[in-house]
Amino acid sequence: MLNKRLETELNKQLNAEFYSAYFYLSMSSFLANINLNGFANWMKVQFEEEQFHALKFYQYIIDRGGRVVLDKIEAPQIEWKNVIDVFESVLKHEQKVTSLINNLVDIAYVEKDHATLAQLQWFVTEQVEEEANVNDILDQLKMIDGKGAGLFMLDREMKLRKFTAPV
Repeated sequence: MLNKRLETELNKQLNAEFYSAYFYLSMSSFLANINLNGFANWMKVQFEEEQFHALKFYQYIIDRGGRVVLDKIEAPQIEWKNVIDVFESVLKHEQKVTSLINNLVDIAYVEKDHATLAQLQWFVTEQVEEEANVNDILDQLKMIDGKGAGLFMLDREMKLRKFTAPV
């Protein structure tokens, strides 16, 4: 059985994951509007990943006998200066998500909830991957100053990304 403190905190995270999905979908729209359809695709895949993360929290709360509480989702940012600015926002956002997950781990330790600790380990590992991927793309964008033929090539590469639900 999930204790009330963890139930509350896991619900907050579930809702934060849905916000993340909105945030990525907003970036996808922005990038499509400036004709960076490959980058728009990359963000749409991120949107799908964040929905998957939210549903993973959703199912875990239910499996542990908790009550899912869906909250309103705040409107995400809709404008950026350029593609580098977009990915700087992504990195900042993923770092915030990492801190939220780390906070959940800390609470699970205090509450001595080993099942939740085990569940959260997947998210800890996922956040390392998320930040590394974004850093790589951001470094590449900065190398080409976010423009020119290099941007065209990166955009084509980003178009190849597909969502595959983790096992």
